[in-house]
Amino acid sequence: MYSSSPLDIGQQAPVTGIPVAPTNQQYPTQRYTPTAVKVPWSTGLYDCTADVPNCCLTCWCPCITFGHIADIVSQGSISCRASGAFFVLLSILTVCISNRIYSYTYRARLRSQYILEESPCRDCYLHFWCEACALCQEYRELKNRGFDVSLGWHGNWERQKILGVPMPMPMPMPMAPAEMETGMRR
Repeated sequence: MYSSSPLDIGQQAPVTGIPVAPTNQQYPTQRYTPTAVKVPWSTGLYDCTADVPNCCLTCWCPCITFGHIADIVSQGSISCRASGAFFVLLSILTVCISNRIYSYTYRARLRSQYILEESPCRDCYLHFWCEACALCQEYRELKNRGFDVSLGWHGNWERQKILGVPMPMPMPMPMAPAEMETGMRR
């Protein structure tokens, strides 16, 4: 089909399917960055008494509340029991330091999934100084978004299939153009 000899003058090269622009022409490129408007939490950090049973459970055994939160935030990829047990193990081994780091990462995931504000301060500070209040707020947020947190991710999925109750899904990050640039970048 193609000859192995070099091209003669005036003969065109075969089409390879890769568009090539002339080297002296530049096309504008557009860079997209997520610029979503963050929404406030549905309840305040210190509204723990809005759900007294969960408040008491979280104060006496935060591993259970954390397990429920982690199950839903991870969308069932880690079970309530496994994440709760790991929370307890970290509490025992590191005198309640590493479990706070572990739990604050799930708060950050929850915030990014539902585009929530990082308030009243950074997530790591909340979990270090007031972990029970932070866990209660996360639990209430999931509950206010339509989850039955005690059922976990798979239980909520089954509830949706049986009852036809729509399962609240994390919102996708809307994308907006940040700026127009010319030229190509690598």
